[in-house]
Amino acid sequence: MNIVRTTTPDSTCVLTFDRPNSSANVFDRATLEELEQHLADIEREPVRGVIIASAKPKIFIAGADLNAFARDADERALGEMVDHGHRIFTRLSRLKIPSVAAIHGVCLGGGLELALACDWRVASTDKATKLGLPETQLGILPAWGGSTRLPKLIGLPAALGLILTGKQIVAAQAQKLGVVDDVTHPEYLLDAAKKILTRGKRPALRPRLLNRMPFAFAVAAKARHDVRVKTRGHYPAPLAAIEVCTAAAHQSFEEGLAREKRAFLELVRTPECRNLMNVFFLQERAKKLSVNDRGGTSGPRPIRKVAVIGAGTMGAGIAQWISARGIPVRLKDVNPAALARGLQAIEKIYAEAVKRRVFTRAEATAGLDRITPIHTDIPLADIDLVVEAALEKLEVKQHVFSELEQRMGADTVFATNTSALSIDAIASVLERPERVVGLHFFNPVHRMQLVEIVRGPRTSLATLETALQFTKSLGKLPVIVKDSPGFLVNRILLPYMVEAVWLFTQGMSAAAIDRVMIKFGMPMGPLRLADEVGLDVAQHVAKDLERRLPKGIPINDTLEKMVAKGWLGKKSGRGFYVYSARGEEPAPESDMRFLQAEKPRTSDAASQQDRLVLIMINEAARVLDEGVVEAPEDVDFGMIMGTGWAPFRGGPLRYADRLGVMEIVRRLDVLSREVAPHFAPCHRLKKMAWEGRTFYEAPRAAAEVEPALRPELGAHVDTPLATQNPGPLGDRNPPVQPRQTAALH
Repeated sequence: MNIVRTTTPDSTCVLTFDRPNSSANVFDRATLEELEQHLADIEREPVRGVIIASAKPKIFIAGADLNAFARDADERALGEMVDHGHRIFTRLSRLKIPSVAAIHGVCLGGGLELALACDWRVASTDKATKLGLPETQLGILPAWGGSTRLPKLIGLPAALGLILTGKQIVAAQAQKLGVVDDVTHPEYLLDAAKKILTRGKRPALRPRLLNRMPFAFAVAAKARHDVRVKTRGHYPAPLAAIEVCTAAAHQSFEEGLAREKRAFLELVRTPECRNLMNVFFLQERAKKLSVNDRGGTSGPRPIRKVAVIGAGTMGAGIAQWISARGIPVRLKDVNPAALARGLQAIEKIYAEAVKRRVFTRAEATAGLDRITPIHTDIPLADIDLVVEAALEKLEVKQHVFSELEQRMGADTVFATNTSALSIDAIASVLERPERVVGLHFFNPVHRMQLVEIVRGPRTSLATLETALQFTKSLGKLPVIVKDSPGFLVNRILLPYMVEAVWLFTQGMSAAAIDRVMIKFGMPMGPLRLADEVGLDVAQHVAKDLERRLPKGIPINDTLEKMVAKGWLGKKSGRGFYVYSARGEEPAPESDMRFLQAEKPRTSDAASQQDRLVLIMINEAARVLDEGVVEAPEDVDFGMIMGTGWAPFRGGPLRYADRLGVMEIVRRLDVLSREVAPHFAPCHRLKKMAWEGRTFYEAPRAAAEVEPALRPELGAHVDTPLATQNPGPLGDRNPPVQPRQTAALH
């Protein structure tokens, strides 16, 4: 039973959602049928009103069960599910007695659409209460009445502001917009709901001025323009939502529901929807990740106190995030000035979060109070976990860990935030290297969800499980990777950045190179990204990976020359672009001809994109072949969450499946002959092409592999990995709902 029906002494019917054996309430077919039966019973009962509530401590209703949508993927079943929701929610809205949604906790998607079908809504002031319609982030639109009811309730501009962004708002914001009618403390929620029932049925909504033509068309035109600028036309769902909401604003309710259904069924057939749904499932997979799948331990160690060593950009960001989760942090740096700058950075993060209503001022102050800055040597025996975020040099990190071991408790977990250095090499100086693990946060820490948990060859299962549970307790999304050069994200991304430098050296402008990948769907181009990372950092990591990997893309001296001139990227104000102190959009650096070939190499846009995209796919396949991660899902998840790889394309390996592994091998072979040997397809890709396999789908019979390609593949498929790619140097690496970051730091 998912819904419990009770009747109070004052003849109020309360429907309490409480999904068994789950922390969340979601809508599936069984829950919808159960709700329909309750409504049928209520229509026959002498009650004065209906309250819809939840028994979960942090969830009202989290929306539809997407697993059910995935199972019922055919159009007929999905259409029936949309009709089912429409019929039930309309029945609720047309009860002869008033209804009110008493919202406490997360109220998203179908949960909010249910609440919108009620006459009234009251929400708790608890921080856990968030309302939103995130469907466009999944490649669909609200199709259980949300796209029709919300514009009529709060007006088209405000409705589009919520639906197109998918943002979640707290109760006070929802009341200001008119989404809810009242807010109250959680303990008074049911009383407030009963009180609001005395208002009776909600009066018919009066048509709003901005919902009428031609105002609605002007609002829609502005929204379409903004969406196209932001998404570059890659995401069809927001544009479809604009059309449906605009029509619903001035059409009948029934016409609005019909439009919702048609648009929904068109969107679910798109590859963008399938890929965005897969991203959602990858996120859910990360939340459920367990070390028990790798052998099991006696359980993670509870983390009550943390020390962060190093108050630079990463150390300060990590300390802020941990303190915001209620854990006391000691932030240590031997340089008092660096410590002061770190604290200022933390204060700025908290201040901005208060402005965005992420925290109240009191919560931000409490978070700051949980950070204890220290620059002298003090006892640290009571620390459960230490995160080292010192300078990215092996000898520095080894020295820090050696000293810490003498002052830490016997069971303290040692985590390093290195972005590329060997975990085993760092741990080699300790008497107990089994308690060392990598916790690679991404920059900026308060915005990036991904954390690479790096297991060294001597890292114990207990240490790994503690690191994993700690990461999840912080609200971060983990991916477990093997200790290897560059780990996962940097290993795949640096070849892309270095290849962009090669294109630049061969005569393309930085802006033109970046436009190629922005058009592909990346949030920023590779050379702008290099500026964000810091050209000195990118050069350092490129050389490190070149030294440690057996093969890879050769690097040239372009970054070295730029660093020698003091052009370090954004932090110095000059790199591939020139940056204004006023924060304006950077302009391409004009004085660059001395870095480029006298005779530019010409190529078309498709070839340029192939050079940048296929080099990542090739490296992603190599990473999987080497066992850096366990599954293609890990690769795609890491690249989407850690680099902003176009989510609508599903990640590099899912994109490879869509293009076809055989086609990728063919294109890489062409590039290796016509551009440079380092494009030669890796062993795994050749073998997969020969066998007719894909990364995610079932293998094809060998006979299905294109006969013309089989002899060429057969010449390479058993070639040892060490001789596959004859490039003279190492390999590559560094840096988001889409965002791009500086993974290197």
